[in-house]
Amino acid sequence: MNRHRTRRQTVGALLALTTAGALLLAGCSGDGGNRYNGPDYHRAPAPSQAQGAETAPSSDHLSTFALDVDTASYGYARRTLADGGRPDPATIRPEEFVNSFRQDYRTPEHNGFTVTVDGARTSRPNWSLVRVGLATSPADDSGERPPAALTFVIDVSGSMGEPGRLDLAKKSLDTMTDRLRDDDSVALVTFSEHAETVLSMTRLGGHRAEIHDAIDGLDALSSTNLGEGVETGYATAVAGRRAHATNRVVLISDGLANDGDTDPDTILDRVDGARREYGITLFGVGVGSDYGDALMERLADKGDGHTVYVADTKAAADVFCRKLPENIDLVARDAKAQVAFDPHTVAEFHLIGYRDRKVADRDFRNDRVDGGEVGPGHTVTALYAVRTNPGTEGHLATATVRWLDPDTRTPHENTGEMETDALHDSVWTASPRFQVTAVAAYFADALAGGDYDIPGAPGLTKLGDRAEGLARATEDKEVADLAAAIREAGAAGSAG
Repeated sequence: MNRHRTRRQTVGALLALTTAGALLLAGCSGDGGNRYNGPDYHRAPAPSQAQGAETAPSSDHLSTFALDVDTASYGYARRTLADGGRPDPATIRPEEFVNSFRQDYRTPEHNGFTVTVDGARTSRPNWSLVRVGLATSPADDSGERPPAALTFVIDVSGSMGEPGRLDLAKKSLDTMTDRLRDDDSVALVTFSEHAETVLSMTRLGGHRAEIHDAIDGLDALSSTNLGEGVETGYATAVAGRRAHATNRVVLISDGLANDGDTDPDTILDRVDGARREYGITLFGVGVGSDYGDALMERLADKGDGHTVYVADTKAAADVFCRKLPENIDLVARDAKAQVAFDPHTVAEFHLIGYRDRKVADRDFRNDRVDGGEVGPGHTVTALYAVRTNPGTEGHLATATVRWLDPDTRTPHENTGEMETDALHDSVWTASPRFQVTAVAAYFADALAGGDYDIPGAPGLTKLGDRAEGLARATEDKEVADLAAAIREAGAAGSAG
């Protein structure tokens, strides 16, 4: 048998044992998801110091995180750049840039995830980018899905009166009301200084005119008591909860809370029973040129959901019409990923982004620890910077995804792996979609001031050239929009 193949089987088995027994290992990494500054490097002891080259790797070779399909950071950055500004580096999350683009991953035939691992070498010696891609099956083209019971919690505070905020939300809801099925239901809750249930849970069939009237009657008022709005929204969702339906709270706000409780942890703690006992998740939709990104993002994380940012009517149509199934349906609950890097080939690595989504390695298979909620047709990409040991070959990494069935809570897992000889010679000779992933991550790092230390980063001018070439190669308008945003960032930097 081939020597590398023999070694790969041995190390692969040891990696599996290490992952399963991570609870017993001392020094497990992960801090439960606290934000920190700078990349989290994991340095491997030399094989001779790690109990020999053939022993199980240290837990420092494990990376564990909750899946995240948020895209709001990229959407808001694009809006800010288009308006001639420069986004605050604190609002830049590379994973949300990367996850804003179509990927080329194989999708599963049924429920669950596929796992794809690939990578390419960068211009920094011995450093590569390794992409871990997870994909769910797209929504059924026949339109078959469980009925939806959606409670819309709508910010009608004074700041929402500015153009592109409440008016955009009303247009979006009117369009969605016409697109939803007769067996779907909606409820409307508004909040400013206080919260009010404008419409209790109402079936679409025979009541569309009533729902349109409720939407058209929304007007901007005064201050923003977001905490009371969320609490009332969950109470309304529980009261109108439907069995065998997708029950979800949809929060539409600029996130500029200035009244009542503004702490996302305590806001969601007050409705913890509703989201845990009844499985009601939170979907955040951000609007407005001045946007409370941090509050909305944290609320979605605590509420077992995700966030998007809507800048215009086209983006709103995408969220509430074209992508409605993936934004409201669920195919996986508490989904987590764990990547085990081989200590023989890997000297150090760091996960790019996911700073608020880290999970202690020992909690990968602890199903009481929150993961991420994922809908149909979603892809999740995690990008790693990896330094390989010079002259080594063989197994590089094994990636495992674990999730719970949304109905039965039964756990499932799937894995993928990669060898060093599968690394492309250069990021810029890899597949076009891998290159788009790299460009999006490099762009995020540039806007964050290099805080994520992604190896091989070109300047914005060269990055814009790469993006324009990829837009032509892929014929993808979203990639063309990325190229335009990079050019706008370059112009904003020159002006500054």
